[in-house]
Amino acid sequence: MTASRTAQLRAALQQRILIIDGAMGTMIQRHKLREVDYRGERFADWPHDVQGNNDLLVLTQPQIIAGIHDAYCAAGADILETCSFNSTRVSQADYHMEELTPELNRAAARLAREVADKWTAQTPENMKDAVRPGASGTDTGPAGKVPDAPLQANAPDFQG
Repeated sequence: MTASRTAQLRAALQQRILIIDGAMGTMIQRHKLREVDYRGERFADWPHDVQGNNDLLVLTQPQIIAGIHDAYCAAGADILETCSFNSTRVSQADYHMEELTPELNRAAARLAREVADKWTAQTPENMKDAVRPGASGTDTGPAGKVPDAPLQANAPDFQG
Protein backbone atom coordinates (compact mmCIF):
# COMPACT_ATOMS: atom_id res chain seq x y z
CA MET A 1 0.00 0.00 0.00
CA THR A 2 1.44 3.34 -0.97
CA ALA A 3 1.79 6.18 1.50
CA SER A 4 -0.99 8.12 -0.24
CA ARG A 5 -3.36 5.13 0.00
CA THR A 6 -2.47 4.75 3.67
CA ALA A 7 -3.21 8.43 4.22
CA GLN A 8 -6.52 8.12 2.34
CA LEU A 9 -7.48 5.10 4.40
CA ARG A 10 -6.64 6.84 7.68
CA ALA A 11 -8.56 9.94 6.66
CA ALA A 12 -11.60 7.87 5.69
CA LEU A 13 -11.44 6.02 9.02
CA GLN A 14 -11.54 9.36 10.84
CA GLN A 15 -14.75 10.27 9.02
CA ARG A 16 -16.77 7.07 9.05
CA ILE A 17 -16.90 3.33 9.58
CA LEU A 18 -15.51 1.53 6.55
CA ILE A 19 -17.13 -1.59 5.15
CA ILE A 20 -14.98 -4.59 4.25
CA ASP A 21 -16.12 -7.10 1.66
CA GLY A 22 -17.72 -10.41 2.59
CA ALA A 23 -17.09 -14.11 2.24
CA MET A 24 -15.29 -14.91 -1.00
CA GLY A 25 -15.76 -18.67 -0.66
CA THR A 26 -19.52 -18.39 -0.34
CA MET A 27 -19.71 -16.25 -3.45
CA ILE A 28 -17.53 -18.72 -5.38
CA GLN A 29 -19.83 -21.59 -4.36
CA ARG A 30 -22.74 -19.82 -6.05
CA HIS A 31 -21.02 -20.43 -9.40
CA LYS A 32 -21.27 -24.23 -8.91
CA LEU A 33 -17.89 -24.78 -10.52
CA ARG A 34 -16.73 -28.23 -11.59
CA GLU A 35 -13.25 -29.71 -11.74
CA VAL A 36 -12.82 -28.57 -15.34
CA ASP A 37 -13.73 -25.00 -14.35
CA TYR A 38 -11.06 -24.91 -11.66
CA ARG A 39 -8.43 -26.30 -14.03
CA GLY A 40 -8.92 -23.91 -16.92
CA GLU A 41 -6.63 -24.40 -19.91
CA ARG A 42 -3.38 -24.00 -18.03
CA PHE A 43 -4.00 -26.85 -15.59
CA ALA A 44 -6.07 -29.13 -17.86
CA ASP A 45 -3.49 -31.89 -17.51
CA TRP A 46 -2.59 -31.34 -13.84
CA PRO A 47 -2.13 -34.83 -12.35
CA HIS A 48 -4.12 -34.08 -9.17
CA ASP A 49 -7.64 -32.88 -8.42
CA VAL A 50 -7.91 -29.10 -7.97
CA GLN A 51 -11.63 -28.60 -7.41
CA GLY A 52 -12.06 -26.63 -4.21
CA ASN A 53 -8.81 -24.70 -4.64
CA ASN A 54 -10.61 -21.36 -4.76
CA ASP A 55 -7.36 -19.42 -4.84
CA LEU A 56 -6.44 -21.07 -8.15
CA LEU A 57 -9.39 -19.24 -9.72
CA VAL A 58 -7.37 -16.00 -9.74
CA LEU A 59 -5.36 -17.70 -12.52
CA THR A 60 -7.95 -19.88 -14.24
CA GLN A 61 -11.17 -17.88 -13.81
CA PRO A 62 -10.09 -14.30 -13.00
CA GLN A 63 -13.34 -12.90 -14.39
CA ILE A 64 -15.27 -14.75 -11.67
CA ILE A 65 -13.10 -13.34 -8.89
CA ALA A 66 -13.19 -9.84 -10.39
CA GLY A 67 -16.97 -10.14 -10.66
CA ILE A 68 -17.21 -11.02 -6.98
CA HIS A 69 -15.04 -8.03 -6.06
CA ASP A 70 -17.28 -5.88 -8.27
CA ALA A 71 -20.40 -7.17 -6.53
CA TYR A 72 -19.00 -6.29 -3.11
CA CYS A 73 -18.06 -2.80 -4.29
CA ALA A 74 -21.53 -2.35 -5.78
CA ALA A 75 -22.97 -3.38 -2.41
CA GLY A 76 -20.93 -0.65 -0.71
CA ALA A 77 -17.66 -2.29 0.36
CA ASP A 78 -14.85 0.18 0.92
CA ILE A 79 -12.12 -2.42 1.37
CA LEU A 80 -11.48 -5.53 -0.70
CA GLU A 81 -9.58 -8.55 0.56
CA THR A 82 -7.74 -10.67 -1.93
CA CYS A 83 -8.82 -14.16 -2.93
CA SER A 84 -5.79 -15.71 -1.27
CA PHE A 85 -7.11 -17.30 1.92
CA ASN A 86 -5.26 -20.54 1.16
CA SER A 87 -2.37 -19.16 -0.87
CA THR A 88 0.24 -20.64 1.41
CA ARG A 89 2.63 -23.47 0.68
CA VAL A 90 1.04 -25.60 3.39
CA SER A 91 -2.49 -25.19 2.03
CA GLN A 92 -1.48 -25.52 -1.61
CA ALA A 93 0.27 -28.81 -0.80
CA ASP A 94 -3.22 -30.36 -0.71
CA TYR A 95 -3.29 -29.82 -4.48
CA HIS A 96 0.45 -30.35 -5.08
CA MET A 97 0.66 -26.68 -6.10
CA GLU A 98 3.05 -25.30 -3.47
CA GLU A 99 5.25 -23.69 -6.12
CA LEU A 100 2.34 -21.54 -7.28
CA THR A 101 2.01 -19.74 -3.94
CA PRO A 102 3.85 -16.53 -4.95
CA GLU A 103 2.04 -16.35 -8.29
CA LEU A 104 -1.34 -16.89 -6.63
CA ASN A 105 -0.72 -14.09 -4.14
CA ARG A 106 0.45 -11.66 -6.82
CA ALA A 107 -2.48 -12.45 -9.11
CA ALA A 108 -4.99 -12.13 -6.26
CA ALA A 109 -3.56 -8.75 -5.23
CA ARG A 110 -3.49 -7.53 -8.83
CA LEU A 111 -7.16 -8.49 -9.39
CA ALA A 112 -8.36 -6.81 -6.21
CA ARG A 113 -6.30 -3.70 -6.97
CA GLU A 114 -7.70 -3.46 -10.52
CA VAL A 115 -11.28 -3.65 -9.30
CA ALA A 116 -10.61 -1.18 -6.47
CA ASP A 117 -8.99 1.26 -8.90
CA LYS A 118 -11.94 0.94 -11.29
CA TRP A 119 -14.41 1.72 -8.50
CA THR A 120 -12.29 4.57 -7.19
CA ALA A 121 -12.34 6.13 -10.66
CA GLN A 122 -16.13 5.66 -10.92
CA THR A 123 -16.90 6.83 -7.39
CA PRO A 124 -14.01 8.98 -6.17
CA GLU A 125 -16.07 10.19 -3.21
CA ASN A 126 -15.90 6.65 -1.80
CA MET A 127 -12.35 5.50 -1.19
CA LYS A 128 -12.02 1.88 -2.34
CA ASP A 129 -8.84 0.18 -1.22
CA ALA A 130 -7.81 -3.39 -1.93
CA VAL A 131 -5.69 -3.90 1.16
CA ARG A 132 -6.35 -3.53 4.84
CA PRO A 133 -4.27 -1.09 6.85
CA GLY A 134 -1.04 -2.72 7.88
CA ALA A 135 -1.74 -5.88 5.84
CA SER A 136 0.27 -7.23 2.96
CA GLY A 137 -2.68 -7.26 0.63
CA THR A 138 -3.54 -10.89 1.15
CA ASP A 139 -6.21 -12.62 3.12
CA THR A 140 -4.44 -15.65 4.52
CA GLY A 141 -6.38 -18.14 6.51
CA PRO A 142 -5.54 -21.15 8.62
CA ALA A 143 -3.43 -23.76 6.93
CA GLY A 144 -5.87 -26.56 7.57
CA LYS A 145 -3.12 -28.64 9.14
CA VAL A 146 -1.95 -29.08 12.70
CA PRO A 147 1.81 -29.00 13.30
CA ASP A 148 3.29 -32.47 13.63
CA ALA A 149 5.20 -31.76 16.86
CA PRO A 150 3.65 -33.52 19.86
CA LEU A 151 2.28 -31.44 22.68
CA GLN A 152 4.92 -31.55 25.38
CA ALA A 153 3.48 -29.28 28.04
CA ASN A 154 3.73 -32.03 30.63
CA ALA A 155 7.16 -33.32 29.60
CA PRO A 156 9.73 -33.00 32.43
CA ASP A 157 12.17 -31.07 30.21
CA PHE A 158 9.56 -28.34 29.68
CA GLN A 159 8.64 -27.90 33.32
CA GLY A 160 10.51 -25.43 35.51
